[in-house]
Amino acid sequence: MDLTRVPAALDLDTARAALVWRLSTLHERTFDLPEDAVAESVPAREGVCAGTWISTTDAPARDGVILYLHGGGFHHRMPDLMNLFASHVSGATGLPVFVAHYRLAPEHTFPAPLQDAVAAYRSLLDQGIPAERVVVLGESSGGTLALSMLLELKTAGTPLPASVIAYSPPTDLTLSSPSVDTDTAHDPGVDREMLTALLGGYLNGARADQAPQSPLFGDLTGLPPLLLAVGADEALLDDTLRFATAADEAGSPVTVRVYEAMSHAFQASVIDRAEDPAGQMVWEHLSEWVRDSLAETTGAGGSHP
Repeated sequence: MDLTRVPAALDLDTARAALVWRLSTLHERTFDLPEDAVAESVPAREGVCAGTWISTTDAPARDGVILYLHGGGFHHRMPDLMNLFASHVSGATGLPVFVAHYRLAPEHTFPAPLQDAVAAYRSLLDQGIPAERVVVLGESSGGTLALSMLLELKTAGTPLPASVIAYSPPTDLTLSSPSVDTDTAHDPGVDREMLTALLGGYLNGARADQAPQSPLFGDLTGLPPLLLAVGADEALLDDTLRFATAADEAGSPVTVRVYEAMSHAFQASVIDRAEDPAGQMVWEHLSEWVRDSLAETTGAGGSHP
């Protein structure tokens, strides 16, 4: 396992205060796509998950595509923010991004969101995009879905994507990770009470100690390369570290980036602050990973040993 602690560009207290302020203003703002971004909506139909194609490039999807599974605790989405984030992902990687609008709890509980994530991935393959040219990117609950999706695809014998990037995913929905109960002063709004409500609403009676809903408890052999990114101040820090250790022990390739002074949703806070050193690191690490993982899987046939 390759684990790196990414130092904060500023002193820890300043970096934390800046992040808390940026996150606190997200719900008060409007977000517009950059002029070079093109958005195309895809309606839901049988076997196809609704979503939006976001692209800042003329590169065809068959050359490579990002499947983006957004966060929001399985219950919420902010389309404008998601689309802006996707446009920056497209700009950083040079690839089109499909933003999947999977169904949300409480109206649609497990396994509906996971079924939609799987459908979104399979629809890309049905469009002729090779599995080895797909990178799956999930944040928070979307990261959970990305990892759960891998287990479902592997069980079904479906070719796996080139790689998966998961930001701060809950991986043990029993909430047994020690960091869930550590000092939450640096991770405002994310605590056991909130997680219990959101995850309980998603599971709706499904067992929290089983896969695929809790990917930590699944068979983690034979997964594609994984990039797991998490803030050092997060309540969900140990969910990332425990999953990374388990996947590594199962023989799957894992890279972990722990960002100092960063709390949950840190990647969303930097989407329109290109001058911010933390944002620059996030985009650099993401683009390097996508470029390298697609280069390594060229001609690999879309499966992983």
